[in-house]
Amino acid sequence: MNRTKQLSEIIRRLKKEYPNPETALRFKTPFELLVATILSAQTTDAHVNKVTDSLFKKYRSVRDYALAPPEEFRKDISSINFYKTKAKNIQGAAQIILEDYKSEVPRTMTGLTSLPGVARKTANIILSNAFGIHEGIAVDTHVKRLAYRLGLTEHEDPVKIEKDLMAITPKEEWGNLSHLLIFHGRKICQAKKPKHEECVLYDICPSKDI
Repeated sequence: MNRTKQLSEIIRRLKKEYPNPETALRFKTPFELLVATILSAQTTDAHVNKVTDSLFKKYRSVRDYALAPPEEFRKDISSINFYKTKAKNIQGAAQIILEDYKSEVPRTMTGLTSLPGVARKTANIILSNAFGIHEGIAVDTHVKRLAYRLGLTEHEDPVKIEKDLMAITPKEEWGNLSHLLIFHGRKICQAKKPKHEECVLYDICPSKDI
């Protein structure tokens, strides 16, 4: 089975397991998703949602984030890993969006990656989930691990992995693929001990003997 056919089968099976492939981060606006995604680096989505539940009630607009006293804002997200850097990035992004984009989150890869704290992965998440724009495939630790284990790439660099996946994935599935691999990575194909006996991909997985 070549990689394109294999991936098609992977998507088909995972969609049966996870019929609603969408981000677990809770948000109502594109900027809220930007905030949540920056906060989610090396932090669980569940904890991010707990923090943003009160954060999004306190800060209602891009201007609120941009003009908040830095010390107070840092305190509001202090339970998040690397909160000082993330606070600086969020407020810096808010200031740029307020001044250069009239409070509207940019809808392009170039615009998003010009913001502090936003690389391709974060930009892909925002474009796909907030705007329905698919410019690439978000590659996080789960996507990286599963893409390698499933034989969809030989690379370890996220940018090269993304290119490999984009080459064999229908564009309309770019957004879904990340979520499907993330869900499966969290539930079944875990880093230390994959649950082979529960895996719907076991028979087509080249790494099933790990």
